[in-house]
Amino acid sequence: MSVRPIRPDDVPAVVGLVRELADYEKALHEVRLTEEQLTECLFGDSPALFGHVAVADDGVTLGNVVGVALWFLNFSTWRGTHGVYLEDLYVQPGQRGRGLGKELLRTLAAVCVERGYSRLEWSVLDWNTPSIEFYKAAGAVPMDGWTVFRLTDEALTDFAADRRT
Repeated sequence: MSVRPIRPDDVPAVVGLVRELADYEKALHEVRLTEEQLTECLFGDSPALFGHVAVADDGVTLGNVVGVALWFLNFSTWRGTHGVYLEDLYVQPGQRGRGLGKELLRTLAAVCVERGYSRLEWSVLDWNTPSIEFYKAAGAVPMDGWTVFRLTDEALTDFAADRRT
């Protein structure tokens, strides 16, 4: 197994993994991501999205991308430093238990340490007990008392249009 930064030729596999993750989270119908969009976000003039892939080297799936971590920078005004927000962490079910997810997460922790970022954070669905246990085993703690809010689609458009001019 190995973990490395995403390359342009990994994009089709990564889009497939994002779709697999969405299906696992019972939200495949919400995925709109295209290969073109992901390529631009990762490799365009001003990339704001970053990622790493887990590559299987087991003789059967040699060189196949079987896991992904997609992330971007955030900023803590309280700490005065950037951090990493992990948008997606996914390893194909048949490849789990080999340490690939842990290695992807460790890679992002190392990015934080090397660059002086103060935190690595992400969200996980309340019902996703296997992932919650995985994260707790890595030493992560849930941020009880915080609720994630989101504006999307029509609510986002309507709210933006209701500006004072």
